[in-house]
Amino acid sequence: MTNFEETHITDAEEFKGEEAFEETLRPRKFSEYVGQEQIKDNLGIAIAAAKGRKEPIDHVLLYGPPGLGKTTLAHVIAAETNSNIRVTSGPAIERAGDLASILTNLEEGDILFIDEIHRLNKVVEEVLYPAMEDFMLDIIIGKGPSARSIRLDVPKFTLVGATTRAGLISSPLRDRFGMVERLNFYTTAEIERIIKRSAKILGIKIDQKGSEAIAERSRKTPRIANRLLKRVRDFAEVKGDGEVTEAVAKSALERLAVDSLGLDETDRNLLTTIIEKFKGGPVGLSTLAAATAEECDTIEDVYEPYLIQIGFLERTPKGRKATVSAYTHLGIKSHNDNPKLGL
Repeated sequence: MTNFEETHITDAEEFKGEEAFEETLRPRKFSEYVGQEQIKDNLGIAIAAAKGRKEPIDHVLLYGPPGLGKTTLAHVIAAETNSNIRVTSGPAIERAGDLASILTNLEEGDILFIDEIHRLNKVVEEVLYPAMEDFMLDIIIGKGPSARSIRLDVPKFTLVGATTRAGLISSPLRDRFGMVERLNFYTTAEIERIIKRSAKILGIKIDQKGSEAIAERSRKTPRIANRLLKRVRDFAEVKGDGEVTEAVAKSALERLAVDSLGLDETDRNLLTTIIEKFKGGPVGLSTLAAATAEECDTIEDVYEPYLIQIGFLERTPKGRKATVSAYTHLGIKSHNDNPKLGL
C-alpha cells in the first residue's frame, strides 16, 4: 500500500486512505462485477459444483497487475458461497504461529484471503501445505531432543491467494491451488461501464463523452478509473456546474498531467530516458531504475505492464527498448530529437 503523497494518480497500487472509497464501490456478486468473463464463468461453475457436493470450492490463486480486481473477486467468491472471509497478507504473517492462529480460528467453509501471497516466508509456507491439502496443522511443541509434533484438525476452508508476481511463488505452493486464474487488463468499453456504475453509486452526474474521456485515460485498470472519476468530480464541482462532461474531464486530466492514453509524467520520463540517454535501448532494468530514480520493482510492477500492453515498451534479452509507437506518441522522430512532452 502506498502513501498518496509519494505516488502518482495513475499508480495502480492502492493508496493509503483509499480502503473506504474502494469498499463503497466494490461489487458484491458476479452480476455486478464487470469484465474478466472467463474467470467469472470458471469460478461460477466451481462454486455451483461445490454447493452441489456441499464442499468448499478448491483453493484459488489470482494473479495479474495491481488494480484489476483480485481482492474484489475474493470478496465476491465469499458472497457467492455465503461464506465469511478473513483477509490478511503475506508480509503480515511473520511466523508459523501467526498462521496457526488464523487457521484454527476459521469456521467450516470460510474463505481465507492472503494478498501478496508471494511474500510468505518459507517456514510459514511449509505450515500451509498440509492445511491446504489435508486440512491438518502440524504443530511443534517444545525444543531440542524433547520436541514433538502433533497434528490438529483445521476446518475445511478455501484459500484465495492474490499476487502481482506469480513467478515468485514456489512450485509446491502453486501446485496446491486447484484453480489458477490470470486477470487481464480491461477493454475501454468495460472501463466505461465501471465508471458509469461508480458514478451512479457516488451520485455523480456524468454524460457519455465524459465517461469515455476518463475511460481512455484509465490505463485499462478499474482502480485508476475510479480514482480519476473522483478527482474529475472535484474539478466539476469547483470549476463547472457539477456535471462531468468531455470538456470538464479533459481539462481536469490535463491539470493532473494525464495524457490521452493515460500516461503520466513518470511514464513519459521513463520512455524519454530510454530514448534520450540510451538511444532507444536496450537498457538493463537496474540501469534504467538508476537513471530515472525509480525502484526496479516499481518499474517492473507498476509502469511496465501497461507500457508493454499498449506497445510502447519491449522487453528483450538485453534490456528494455522504446518502440516506434512510443516515439510517435511523444512526438520524437529519433532519439536525437528534443522530446515534446505536451499533452
